[in-house]
Amino acid sequence: MPTDPYLTNLLKGDSFYAQKTPVTGRLTVILRGHLDDRGLELIPQRSRVVTVGEVHELLIVDDPHAGPGRTVSRIAALGFVEFTSGGVLLVGDRVSVREEVIGHLVGYDMTHMPNHMNIVIGDVRARSGEELGLELSAVVTFAMPHDA
Repeated sequence: MPTDPYLTNLLKGDSFYAQKTPVTGRLTVILRGHLDDRGLELIPQRSRVVTVGEVHELLIVDDPHAGPGRTVSRIAALGFVEFTSGGVLLVGDRVSVREEVIGHLVGYDMTHMPNHMNIVIGDVRARSGEELGLELSAVVTFAMPHDA
C-alpha cells in the first residue's frame, strides 16, 4: 500500500527540490479584514501543484511557528489569485506581489476544497490585501528563495 512520504517522514524539509520554475498568477479579488480565532489546520504536505486557471485564496499569518501540520489562528485576508502559470508551490517559497516580497509560503489549508485552497503566507505583520494597497490584476509570484 502506498504511503505519503510527508506523513512517514521520508522527506526531510525541501531536500528533494533542487530547482523549480516560479509560479505566477494575478489577483482577482482583494480582501480586507482579520480574524483572531480562525483555526486554520495546515496540512502536513509541503508542496501543492496548481494548474493554469485555478483560483485559490491567499491568507497572511504572523505566527512564527506556522508551518505544515500546525494550526494557526490569527489571519489577515489578502485576496484570491488566478494562476496564469502552472507548477509546484513549495513551503518556503518567496511570495511577491508587483515584485515586492510580502512573505514566505508556510502551508495550505483545505477547508474549502474542492472549491478552493487556502494558501497561507507568513510575515512578521499580518496585513490584509486592502491594507497592503494591492490592486486587481497585480502579478503574484511564488519562487524558491534562492531564485533571483
